Formats: sequence, structure tokens, C-alpha cells
Amino acid sequence: MAKSRDRYVCQSCGAVSNKWSGRCDSCGEWNSIVEEIPMDSIPKGMKAGKGKAVELVDLKGEAKTTQRWLSGIGEFDRTCGGGIVPASAVLIGGDPGIGKSTVLLQAVAGLAGKGLSCLYISGEEAVAQIRLRATRLGLEDAPLKLGSETNLRNILSTIADEKPDIVVIDSIQTMFVDTVESAPGSVSQVRASAQEIIRLAKRTGFAVLLVGHVTKDGQIAGPRVLEHMVDTVLYFEGDRGHQFRILRPVKNRFGGTDEIGVFEMSDMGLNEVPNPSALFLTSRTEQVSGAAVFAGMEGTRPILVEIQALVSASSLATPRRAVVGWDSGRLAMIIAVLEARCGMSFAGLDVYLNVAGGLRIMEPAADLAVAGALMSAISTIAIPQDAVLFGEISLAGEVRPVSQADARLKEAAKLGFSKAWMPSLPQSGKKRSKAEQKLSLDVFELDKVGDLRARFASE
Repeated sequence: MAKSRDRYVCQSCGAVSNKWSGRCDSCGEWNSIVEEIPMDSIPKGMKAGKGKAVELVDLKGEAKTTQRWLSGIGEFDRTCGGGIVPASAVLIGGDPGIGKSTVLLQAVAGLAGKGLSCLYISGEEAVAQIRLRATRLGLEDAPLKLGSETNLRNILSTIADEKPDIVVIDSIQTMFVDTVESAPGSVSQVRASAQEIIRLAKRTGFAVLLVGHVTKDGQIAGPRVLEHMVDTVLYFEGDRGHQFRILRPVKNRFGGTDEIGVFEMSDMGLNEVPNPSALFLTSRTEQVSGAAVFAGMEGTRPILVEIQALVSASSLATPRRAVVGWDSGRLAMIIAVLEARCGMSFAGLDVYLNVAGGLRIMEPAADLAVAGALMSAISTIAIPQDAVLFGEISLAGEVRPVSQADARLKEAAKLGFSKAWMPSLPQSGKKRSKAEQKLSLDVFELDKVGDLRARFASE
């Protein structure tokens, strides 16, 4: 009898090798390689027989309106695409202590108060500890059922008996399947546990909310396939030095991924912030150099945030470039454009850039605000406090238009700003936008980044 060939597969990247090792040579993950039996080595009696045909239907059929359950927390419902969809799986990850369990407890307590049957299963805390948190949040009277268990077989049996509408698993890394020979939290256990509970959710129609731990580089711990199995992936971002928390979707089968939810951490839990712009700009008391207000967009929501820059003489052979809340590569590009197109020199200078409030900006429309903050810092001339900036800068030094300019201007006017430095309008008619016509904003259109420097001289 021929000896069966050993086959070891990495659970993170799928690389196949003929021997086991502690670290995958392809993706660099540790303890992710497990042994799998090749199909040609399985005895004939153990191989599956012929499957039955799948029932097929036409693409055109009776369309059903997707029902959504609203928790009453507007910021949470916004990031979920307008509410939780029945039979969906939502994965929420974040750093330890960021507020994942708190926001989920608040959300399911609101859902339970609307007549939905909700289960909260914790593998990390005892029931008494969850009750203490609920008392602190003022949720002790919510009709929410609690449980503390890590054995998935027992959890699935409980779900089958209770028939809930929503189930919270906190966290998926603490669950284990007794048929898998590995420790809880391992790649195999996380994958098997998530697969079993998601399969039951799709079959019976309840929504499941999974809490996921993250690694030191910010990725959700466990196999990458976990994010492919769920319908929605939410990341809870924030700095413990700030009271702000950002809930950002990175995957959503039932909505967009460009929305964010903003929360403020307090003694009574997480409070939603309906107007983040006013919160991010509350500390602007005096006019200083190196500060520029950027009118940005997060999905359909305009957000105004302050970008701060500091330039100082460097004692190092290679000057330092430190960035918080923005792309460091894009900062290097803006500095190169200012040196090549505007004649400014940053040689021998340390450059520090910070987005106030702990927010992380993703869009290139912040280029003009960053350039303005750098110009203000190096020239010690302050940008007017009542001015907002937005626009993309090309390598040629051109200031290019960005989308949703009307919404940005409207938000700036609502918060009391009277000036806007923005790209020139497209050549089609050169008509002023509707927002400019209705709002009392002095709009200064810029074609080149050098025009921004001329605005400093005229202020």
C-alpha cells in the first residue's frame, strides 16, 4: 500500500508545503499551518457520494423589501447601513478597552426594548460583571438575556431553544468547538466556531454580532477568511488619550463602507455625536500659525477638522517627518511639491503633522489644507480662523476639484466660517455653485498651489 503524502496548509494564505513549520514562508504568520488529508488519500468508503442537484431559480423574481432593525443609536445604525439586517453576521473589532462590548451592550439593549428577543453570550466575563456594566450604563431594566459560555455546542443548543432575533458573541476568539483538536483562539477554532454560528444564523434567520480581538498591527486576530464569512466588518478606532471613538465599516454587503459613526466616551458609556465638526473644533480659542481647518467628507457626512503642522530646526542628519492621522507618503509628496513648485525649502527642518481629535483622514482632498498648514508653520503667518480649505494637489502643483463641494461649504457656513479656499470650478460655464449663491461665504478659487501662498500675503 502506497504511503499517503503529507499535506500542510497555511490557514491564513493557503500556501501548501510537505512538512510542518511554526512559521509560514509565504505570509510570515506563526502557528497557522495545519495538516490536511489529500483527497486521493481518503479511502473510498469515506468519500462522499453523488450530491443532489441544487434548485435553481430565475434572476427575475418577487423582490422582498429588506427589513432592518434599528437600535436607536443613530451612529451605530448608520455604520450598519441603516440598521441590522435579519440573518446577517456583523463582526466588530478594535483595540482592548476601546468600547466594543459597551457599544454592543447599548445597541442590543435598545433592540430588546423594542420587543426583539436578544441574547448576549460572553466568553470573557461572568454574568455578574455584565450586570455591573449594565447598571453603570443605566440599562439594568432592559429585557436582555445574558449568558456566560465558551462551548459552542452548548451555545447553539441554547439558541435553538430560545429562538432569538439577535445574538451577541463576545468574543469569537474565546469560543471553541469540542471536535477540533486545538486551543481556543487558534486559527482552526476561530474558523470553525464562526462557520457554525453563521451557518445557523443564515438557516434560522437571527442576526449575530461577533466581537473580534485585533493583533498588534490592527488586524482582526484569526484567519483572514473570518472577514470573508461575515456580511459586515466594523472597526472601532480611537486613542485612549482622546474621548472620541470612530466606528468605521470596511465591509458591508447591505450598505456603504464610506460612512462613520462618532462616539464620545464618558462615565455613562458611549454617547453618540450627531455633529462631529463642532466637537472636533471646540478647542479653537486663538489664532496660531500652522493650523488649518479642513472641510472633509466621510461618506455622506461633511466633517470639519483641524490640521496642525509644526516646523522646527533639526539636529539630525535626516530630518524627522512625523504624521498622526494622515498618510506619511502623501505628506512627503506635498513637501516635494512645495519645494519644487513654490520654492520653499524644508531642508534641515523637522516636520510634524497632526489631525486634531484622533480622526484619521483618508481622502486626498486634504492636500490643500495640509499645504496651507505647512506654509503657515514655516512662515509663522496664521491662517484666518474663519477660513476652511479643501482640494487635491497634483505633482504639477495644480489644485484639482473634489466631489461634494456644496456639502462642504454648507457645513462650513453652518459652523460660522465665512471664507473658503478651494479649487477652481470646472470650465463648463464657470458658474458659481448653488451653495456659494445661497450661503454668505467668500470663496477664493485657486488654480495652483502657489496661489495659496499669494493668499497668505494678502491676508
